[in-house]
Amino acid sequence: MSWLSRTVSSHDFQLAITALASGAVAVGVLLSYQNFRRTSRIRHLKEEVTELSEEMEASGLTEYGAASGVFSPTDEDKRSAALAVRARKGDYDDELILEQLARNRVFLKDEGLEKLRKSFIIVVGCGGVGSHAAAALARSGVQKIRLIDFDQVSLSSLNRHSVATLADVGTPKVLCIRKRLEQIAPWVHFDCRNELFSLSAADTQLGPLQGQAPDFVVDAIDNIDSKVDLLYYCHSHSLKVISSMGAGCKSDPTRVFISDISASTDDPLSKSTRRRLRIKGVKDGIPVVYSSEKTGPGKAELLPLPDEEFEKGNIGELSVLKDFRVRILPVLGPMPAIFGLCVANHIMLEISGYPHDYLPSKARDKMYEGIHATLQAYEEKLARAIGKNPIGLRIPLDADDVGYLIEEVFRGKSVVSGLSARLVLIRWRSPPKNFVAEKYPGQKTSMLKLTDLVCMTKPEAEKHFQDVLNGGKRPEGVYDKGVLDVVERRLAEEKEFEKYR
Repeated sequence: MSWLSRTVSSHDFQLAITALASGAVAVGVLLSYQNFRRTSRIRHLKEEVTELSEEMEASGLTEYGAASGVFSPTDEDKRSAALAVRARKGDYDDELILEQLARNRVFLKDEGLEKLRKSFIIVVGCGGVGSHAAAALARSGVQKIRLIDFDQVSLSSLNRHSVATLADVGTPKVLCIRKRLEQIAPWVHFDCRNELFSLSAADTQLGPLQGQAPDFVVDAIDNIDSKVDLLYYCHSHSLKVISSMGAGCKSDPTRVFISDISASTDDPLSKSTRRRLRIKGVKDGIPVVYSSEKTGPGKAELLPLPDEEFEKGNIGELSVLKDFRVRILPVLGPMPAIFGLCVANHIMLEISGYPHDYLPSKARDKMYEGIHATLQAYEEKLARAIGKNPIGLRIPLDADDVGYLIEEVFRGKSVVSGLSARLVLIRWRSPPKNFVAEKYPGQKTSMLKLTDLVCMTKPEAEKHFQDVLNGGKRPEGVYDKGVLDVVERRLAEEKEFEKYR
């Protein structure tokens, strides 16, 4: 007790207690001041916020997807929207509609125009091509149009979009088209789907509208994966479809054609689409709009990505959506419009029954069957050369595989001379000694893959068989570097496409 008494009464202890108390008071004062300042700032901020009046009522987005405080609907927009609602309910004089469609009526006749007016069209992709197709169809009398697109109008869209204005920038493309076309044809029923087309949702997206199945589907997609999915779905479900190929980098309107997809040429998007559809078993039967214009010095090309983006890796992160293109595609404004109008024109003629000449497919099935038979004969000769009885030997390829190799891999030309007459397929290298498999008695199979074959003319193939396949030479000792490079490129390309099989 004496120690505690001495400690408490000591001068140093009293000074320490005084210091602690002073520190606690200071901290309390500081915290109180900070809390006072924070409360004062919040009160001051609240006082500065003006009370909302009826004129300043917050309302989110307009029915067309625009920011309500930026581009509010004009009086004309409101009148057009109200008129469209009444017209779709039947409160619109049919004589006025027929007067507006008078030029189409005298061209297609009453029966043809009536078919067009009763039709239901789906437009997938509402950019430059799709917007012009939709506008032409609505102006021509089609009364049910479904619009499918996930994207919004941007400033760069305005050089090629059919109806978008500055006021539409930032709004969904499907709603922009509906808004503008209702001012032209208020009786049209627009079913807008602001979403990305996908195979998993195709049954719904391409399904009936008010109980009516689509009469035609427009493919105006510029993404290869979605395009192939859409065309394959339509083909396998017997839905009529017309596809627009690449309008980018094109400038010559005299080279735009409508043809079967099997006959489309000189267009990278068409080639890749056609090739991937062939892998899925679809080789023809799809009309396409494409340009035969070839690139050349001074012409526009797909702009390359900067080197620094490649150095960073993960190029896919630059795209808005997974697997969508990330490079800028040069587009001359009138070309997508020409493609879209060609699409609409074809649909109008098809539905109305107006007579029109349609460019047929190449109809080369007989030629492919002949090449298949020649390939079979070469495999039998090779089997004899190793002492195998060729009776019952079959190759694991059919005429469609032959057509795919001839048209898509080798571009219908010999790898040796570049000639396109009397073409055949033949092995590039000598097969292994066990290339014939006999798993069941009397059933022999040649172990042959697509990447084993090259395209040559018949005389070139005969010499190749003697020198390489039966003569023991290697291709590197027979052909020059130019031929070897062509073969290497073609086979490497085919190996890349194998992943889609």
